[in-house]
Amino acid sequence: MKKVILTGDRPTGKLHLGHYVGSLRRRVELQNAGDYEKMFVFMADVQALTDNADNPEKIRQNIIEVALDYLSAGLDPEKCIIFIQSHIPELAELTTYLMNLITVSRVERNPTVKTEIKMRNFEANIPLGFFCYPVSQAADITLFKADIVPAGEDQKPMLEITRELVRRFNSTYGEVLVEPDIMLPENETARRLPGTDGKEKMSKSLGNCIYLSDDADTVWQKVRSMFTDPNHLNVSDPGTVEGNAVFTYLDAFSKDEHFAKYLPEYQNLDEMKDHYRRGGLGDMKCKKLLNSILNEMLEPIRQRRHELQQDIPEIYNILRRGTEKARETAAKTMDEVRNAMKINYFEDKELINQQAEYFKNLQ
Repeated sequence: MKKVILTGDRPTGKLHLGHYVGSLRRRVELQNAGDYEKMFVFMADVQALTDNADNPEKIRQNIIEVALDYLSAGLDPEKCIIFIQSHIPELAELTTYLMNLITVSRVERNPTVKTEIKMRNFEANIPLGFFCYPVSQAADITLFKADIVPAGEDQKPMLEITRELVRRFNSTYGEVLVEPDIMLPENETARRLPGTDGKEKMSKSLGNCIYLSDDADTVWQKVRSMFTDPNHLNVSDPGTVEGNAVFTYLDAFSKDEHFAKYLPEYQNLDEMKDHYRRGGLGDMKCKKLLNSILNEMLEPIRQRRHELQQDIPEIYNILRRGTEKARETAAKTMDEVRNAMKINYFEDKELINQQAEYFKNLQ
């Protein structure tokens, strides 16, 4: 039996290489493989508003940016369903029901939540919507009965909460929801791509991103300033590969054929790393190779984006049609949820007849 995939992004800015290697590239491969019954890809604008409530225009403007990134990277609305989270009201309903099945202390123990709270300086005043977003995310996944969620390593704790909620719901009300599995990037390095400054997270707010829409000159400017080994001061000095952002990116993006094309003195990345460790290989040479690889990969994405930008109304039509399709699935699942929870009052003919008979006998 074919399974269902669900994945998405917060529309808080253009997508960057971290998004691409973490999940977007894999989504396109999965979509084209045709091994799954359905694939849902959504823009999590409700989740984005949990820490941008005072700036909804930011989300509004970035919906189209993310849509362009999706389509230019190869997502096909004929093969997957692309939709906007806020236009599926069933998500809010399911979130409310799932909130009754988890404790505050369980959410507080989630390491991803802890990290996000600290990063946003929410320790003293955590917005309730933000605090509850693991439950909202569980609703996103379970409403569409997703079996597989392609995501980065940092999302594993979030998926575990979803799995717990599914088990709790099904044991309480009946087997309705599906317990999902995470699909991590095949390339281990790509599971957590660092920023260009070497910091652990690539983030727009930190200014350490390379965006899918960056032009070739911008990519080179960012690559040229990338963090390497601070002790590798001269070409002749031995260098350290571990923690060196340039080599981390080469781990994520380079292939043997890139060396034959751009740097034939090495057969593969391992040979290049060995030379760097011995000394005699300069940082700029490494950066030039990385720049060539990244721009080769990004150029068709940039060209496709330019074409798509010529008809923005059609992009919104694609989103509208995808949202309508997603809503059909959502409505079916919520019918099952309400039936299981015994809150399907108007559709439960047996209940109505029982109550009618009961009150008739009271006379």
